[in-house]
Amino acid sequence: MSQEFSRPERGSAPRSGYPAIDYQKALNPAQFEAVTATTGPILVIAGAGSGKTRTLVYRLAYLVEQGVPPWNILLLTFTRKASQEMLHRASELIHRPLHQVSGGTFHAVCHGWLRSYGARIGYDTGFTLLDRHDQGDLVRLLRDRLEIKVSPGQFPRRQTIVDIFSAVVNKDLPLDFLVTRDYPQFVDQTGTLETLGDLYREHKREHHLLDYDDLLLEGRRLLTEHEDLRLFLSQRYQYIMVDEYQDTNRLQAELVRLLAGTHDNVMVVGDDSQSIYSFRGAHFRNIMDFPRLFPGARIIKLEENYRSTQPILDLTNTIIAQASEKYTKCLFTRKKEGPRPVLLQAGSENEQSRLVCQVIGELQDQGTSLRQVAVLFRSAYHSFDLEIELLRQHLPFMKFGGFKFMESAHIKDLLAHLRVAANPRDSISWNRLLQLAPGIGKKTAQKFLARLNQEEFSLDHALAWLGSQKSARARAGVAPLADLLQELQNPDLSPATRLNLALSYYEPIVKTHFDDYPKRLRDLEHLLTITARYRALGDFLNDLTLEPPASMADLTADPGEYLTLSTIHSAKGLEWDAVIIIWAAEGRFPSAYSLEREEELEEERRLMYVAATRARRYLYLTYPTVSYNRYLGTTFNTASRFVRDLPASLLESLKVTPGW
Repeated sequence: MSQEFSRPERGSAPRSGYPAIDYQKALNPAQFEAVTATTGPILVIAGAGSGKTRTLVYRLAYLVEQGVPPWNILLLTFTRKASQEMLHRASELIHRPLHQVSGGTFHAVCHGWLRSYGARIGYDTGFTLLDRHDQGDLVRLLRDRLEIKVSPGQFPRRQTIVDIFSAVVNKDLPLDFLVTRDYPQFVDQTGTLETLGDLYREHKREHHLLDYDDLLLEGRRLLTEHEDLRLFLSQRYQYIMVDEYQDTNRLQAELVRLLAGTHDNVMVVGDDSQSIYSFRGAHFRNIMDFPRLFPGARIIKLEENYRSTQPILDLTNTIIAQASEKYTKCLFTRKKEGPRPVLLQAGSENEQSRLVCQVIGELQDQGTSLRQVAVLFRSAYHSFDLEIELLRQHLPFMKFGGFKFMESAHIKDLLAHLRVAANPRDSISWNRLLQLAPGIGKKTAQKFLARLNQEEFSLDHALAWLGSQKSARARAGVAPLADLLQELQNPDLSPATRLNLALSYYEPIVKTHFDDYPKRLRDLEHLLTITARYRALGDFLNDLTLEPPASMADLTADPGEYLTLSTIHSAKGLEWDAVIIIWAAEGRFPSAYSLEREEELEEERRLMYVAATRARRYLYLTYPTVSYNRYLGTTFNTASRFVRDLPASLLESLKVTPGW
């Protein structure tokens, strides 16, 4: 890091004469305009697949070839890898090392300033940077110092507290507002959280500790409280470039404005239509307000797409054209021919899963490799049923984003109740249940587990033994569990009914064990839709205990040949020949939780746009017309508002069943 941020030594003189690169030949007209526009504020709206990185790389090369000293250039990206790759590519273009260009993340740049100039605001060069685990340990230490004693589920766990403190910084929101909006279950503890937050900040300050978010806060403080330093850094960084500007938060946008104070030579590159990370603090208004923050800003639009066929772009252009606020653009391509996107309407969720498998098989028959196919979804739990179906059909896949279905604690906990009902000698599931029951300690659990191998052991004996505990608290703790397990023994109950009974028992436990219980409860409720198609409990449990997805790639001769399952957030920046978007249904995509707030609904639209623009040649959207809801029972779905009622010239709509 020190190499990037210390004052550079003067290198060789800039090249004289004509540029070595024929920029006009290497770039399209819009890219050429962006690359050669060297002064003043410039906003490059880079549509999906329009060569954004190429534009930044060539502009780096162009600036240096025009005689700009590398040490006067600052390249801000969201990963260190991105900046290193751009600098490497630009260096190869002009056959000259560019290590004197300052390139890196906002956090890394601020970290460098604080190491060099932190003494101005009270930090010596030996300050300690805390990682998230360190932050959690510090929160626990201070929580104990305040003697905060509340029952489980009534006060956030330490990592949740860290998340809350971080969100306050990155989303630039008051703590009371943030808790009320995002953590309503802890609204009664807002005052205590504010006290803890004050103590947390005071402790860091006294002990020369900084967390990740402090880097931005204190970096801004350096610039705002020390004008001479701000002017020095602004004059040093005469040319500033920012990648993925739509993903910046308020603090990062403010840092850019401060750094450009002496010259306004700022080029930010991004796509308002791909602003989908508000949950991390990204602020959509940054890219929309850039012309206001930098009066006279020149806006350049990259609209030629090098990824998708025109039929796919016609659809995505129509989807984003309905956005309430946007930079109007119309993506086009030289790949004029290609199949129309298809909307597949299935009967049930499992029919949707089988349809996806059938589409994948047909794509393979047409010569598309499995590695060039992706199934994308709004939320991680949307793929649960599909994962089971893929395992059944021996289609290898890897999942990115969210958690793997059978690896999450709340899924394992809920299923443990059914496993014990199906096999009373299941020691692993019994152990999970006993850990959840209040009043049952480790010794009692070990004594109980030792009885599982006795010949006369039965569920009735187990429940009787648990009910005979000397401790009144233990008896009270296992009584509801015993009642549930007794109910689950009824052979006339369907798997869905049994799971619903178990969920009713487990729901209050989830609320005390997990701070993000609203999300986990949605996962568990979706599990009910999977059980609805099973008649036998054993079949349901057996399907869920097949070989874990992570090892399924071993089923193929080529370990690299697998289907990609991914949340849309994890798929941004990637592309495949064929993309299948599942659960394109109203209430799922857009999420029902987004319908109450206009800005969230607009971000859902951008998510759909991002998902659809990942496809090169084939694009399918699917949804089931019938699904199961725990509270409403059988429900009927309609297609997502983002694609509903589009003309057949843009989207072919088919009502199909597996085998069509």
